[in-house]
Amino acid sequence: MELRIENLSKTYATGVQALKDVSLRIGPGIFGLLGPNGAGKSTLMRILATLQEADSGSAFLDGIDVLRDKDRVRQVLGYLPQEFGLYPKVTAWRLLDHFAHLKGIVNRGERRALVEALLHQTNLWEARNQRLGTFSGGMKQRFGIAQALIGDPHLVIVDEPTAGLDPEERVRFHNLLSEIGEQVIVILSTHIVADVSDLCRSMAIIHQGKVLATGDPLELARALQGRIWQTSVERAAAAAYKERLPVISSRLSAGRTLLRVYGEDRPGPEFDLVEPEVEDVYFSTVTRPEPALC
Repeated sequence: MELRIENLSKTYATGVQALKDVSLRIGPGIFGLLGPNGAGKSTLMRILATLQEADSGSAFLDGIDVLRDKDRVRQVLGYLPQEFGLYPKVTAWRLLDHFAHLKGIVNRGERRALVEALLHQTNLWEARNQRLGTFSGGMKQRFGIAQALIGDPHLVIVDEPTAGLDPEERVRFHNLLSEIGEQVIVILSTHIVADVSDLCRSMAIIHQGKVLATGDPLELARALQGRIWQTSVERAAAAAYKERLPVISSRLSAGRTLLRVYGEDRPGPEFDLVEPEVEDVYFSTVTRPEPALC
């Protein structure tokens, strides 16, 4: 099973080029598509979900032409968009049953067995008769995955699924995605680096419509060995460091600013060499698109 994307491009009527010759090969498991807001992730997801047209390029899922044979794609696709509407007064059971009927499962007994299995899989069985308007954010996301799994899809697309979730729901959602990703292709589109480092064995970094890096997240991090330096400075001094050094990230810690710098040599005596992380791959790639990380 493979999703093959070749030279996919998309320019909006406003002149914004959302995708620029994007090429990817994605096999079974969870594939992380990582990039900042506005990078082109959602555009790519909507094209693969048959909701938007590409200007040029191709995409094939096990011989199915994704751009031209949209009905066949929808038969094997599960999609959880970044924002999806729910009927607040309808119960989880009833709406899943309705979605299953729309997906072509007309036998009532078969539909009942499917809905029951999905509610158990997403840990929503106890809330099956609860109105969706009373669901928490995490419960809504798990319900979204449940509806995406109707019809035994070969490709599951989830767009920014953990944004806004509390830590407990985020862990629960991660576990659910891991279980799903054992059997099908799951594309996880996100700007949260931890989602990719926790879940994905393969990833791509996309920025300004271009794929800048692809590979195993841990291997990409190891490629930065010996080039990530860190120091802790007073908040007022951080700006001066950023002006003269290739700072790839900064964050507050105990009232001070932790700076991480990319460099072949030690930037100064106050810096210590640290183990590179997936976050360093992301920030160094987005802020310095030239390094050979692809």
